Amino acid sequence: MKHRKKSDLPRKICPVCGFPFVWRKKWERSWDSIKYCSNRCRSNKTKALQKPERRN
Repeated sequence: MKHRKKSDLPRKICPVCGFPFVWRKKWERSWDSIKYCSNRCRSNKTKALQKPERRN
């Protein structure tokens, strides 16, 4: 990716907390496999199946 505005970068919604997160350079090669916004959400992924909560 070349220089882009932050608003033009791809976004995803975390299935655990509902938080929208933006593409990062370190995720360049694995963006398609990234599902969670943080390690905390990744470790709590079973809670996403029970009750999705939206973080403000």
